[in-house]
Amino acid sequence: MSTEYVGSVILYLGANEVEVTKIDVKDNTGKKPVKTMNRTRRVKGFTRGVGQYDITITAVVPTDGTAVEWAKIDDAKISLVPDVKGARATSYLGFCAQEAGESYTVDNELVIDVTGFATRKVIE
Repeated sequence: MSTEYVGSVILYLGANEVEVTKIDVKDNTGKKPVKTMNRTRRVKGFTRGVGQYDITITAVVPTDGTAVEWAKIDDAKISLVPDVKGARATSYLGFCAQEAGESYTVDNELVIDVTGFATRKVIE
């Protein structure tokens, strides 16, 4: 029997479904190297910092006036729901947008690239 893998996901911003073409999530642990002057000239250890989830979203821009004002989003919930039955959804809480910028692609699409961070991750 073959195994089915998660393909695409549906992104919800709060309770609203948002049309996106790409989502990147990186778990930034906050750990930093501690560099000291020593004979080995190597890092001796690390410090535990404050972690966060760095999120980059590429969304299409609808023409019906329902576009999301990404630059104004702060403390939002983003949920990624897989399209596979039985797969668990992942939510990122406390999402704040840091940058939002538009670009046009060779496929004649206007897309908006959003960069931000979330403070918590919950697997539902």
